[in-house]
Amino acid sequence: MSSVPPAASIGIDFGTSNTVVALASGDGNVATLRFEHGATPLSVYASALCFWQDHRGTTLPPRAEGGPWAIDRFLDSSDPLRFIQSFKTFAASESFQSTAIFHQRLQFEDLLAAFLRTLTRHAGPGLDLGGARIVIGRPVRFSGANPDDALAMQRYREAFGRLGVRDPRYVYEPVGAAFSFARTLDRDATVLVADFGGGTSDFSIIRFSRDRGALRAEPLGHAGIGVAGDSFDARIVERVVAPRLGKGGSYRAFGNAVLPLPAHFFVTLSRWNELALMKGSGDLRDLRELARTALEPAPLQDFVRLVEDDLGFQLYRAVSAAKVALSTLDDVEFRFAGGGIDIRAMISRTEFESWIAADLARIAATVDQVLENARLGPGAIEKVFLTGGTSFVPAVQRLFAERFGLERLTSADQFESIAQGLALIGVSADPDQWAVAA
Repeated sequence: MSSVPPAASIGIDFGTSNTVVALASGDGNVATLRFEHGATPLSVYASALCFWQDHRGTTLPPRAEGGPWAIDRFLDSSDPLRFIQSFKTFAASESFQSTAIFHQRLQFEDLLAAFLRTLTRHAGPGLDLGGARIVIGRPVRFSGANPDDALAMQRYREAFGRLGVRDPRYVYEPVGAAFSFARTLDRDATVLVADFGGGTSDFSIIRFSRDRGALRAEPLGHAGIGVAGDSFDARIVERVVAPRLGKGGSYRAFGNAVLPLPAHFFVTLSRWNELALMKGSGDLRDLRELARTALEPAPLQDFVRLVEDDLGFQLYRAVSAAKVALSTLDDVEFRFAGGGIDIRAMISRTEFESWIAADLARIAATVDQVLENARLGPGAIEKVFLTGGTSFVPAVQRLFAERFGLERLTSADQFESIAQGLALIGVSADPDQWAVAA
């Protein structure tokens, strides 16, 4: 349980991979909420859920745990569980209506509300979401093939409303990061903020100035794209993991025709949010059937085992570890082992950068878009503030260095800056000017 100081404003950065909460007092002091996980205080609360039943076959609603406690429960229990991660990616998806959790079907707003309840429980009674000004971050553009922003906002309002949140302000996540960064400025500056999350990359250009000591900020342009850290993970899965689990294989269909294995199973494998729900969908049944008719059944049988034994989170950790290591090493060994599955491969940074080249091109085009929206050229940007784990990928760093010059790049804490900035917006003179219509 955490020690929560009185707050005039609470900033909530609900992320694809992690969630951070910050609290600001009326005098402008801000601090990140810490969660006491065992003997370790954590500033990030993993955006994960674990569901289970105390008694099998019961008709009672399943119990839920979130954050690092969800991961503990998932890794330590031998009972049937449902573990869900990266579910923010479903927020703007009209095709995602619900998922089966034991005997219940839960919609996105049910998942988010359950997650938030676990967060407030571990924060302790001092975190009063109904008694302070609440500022909630949102992407400039939600992730997904055809994201519906209005639908996402409707789902957010419903979920936060169940926690007693009334009239929250929604602010673009990079704007929150910009407010946090602005405290370090010693002169007027036009700042490009690049926020790289798990599901989206978001960009804002803001002009900061001081008038008799008071910080003023003018938003000049925003842009975003549903390409970020999870997309880079997907390239490792596609190139290293999927071929080992049957991608590129064939099966024998009716009439003895030999056909290629359907590609959509391997697309699901490369998306953490969809893989987490595969066990409760008809895809697993279809995958078992394909394994019986595949010309080479062993790889597909391993794929089935990966889903049945809930090994998706371990796979996520292995892929993420390789990606992070490639930020400092020229070559890394990818290794995933579990459930009788053993996948090993060497990955070079050169290979990895070739795999993500198309993603980087889309990110670069979005940077060009935010400059166009602000009617500015690269030379008008005096500071570039990079935040989020993906900002440490060398190819991403090069993209910005080549456009703006290495000397203009700066970064800060990769997790806390957005939530702290959101909380600071809540105690600013005019927080409504930063709010996005919900």
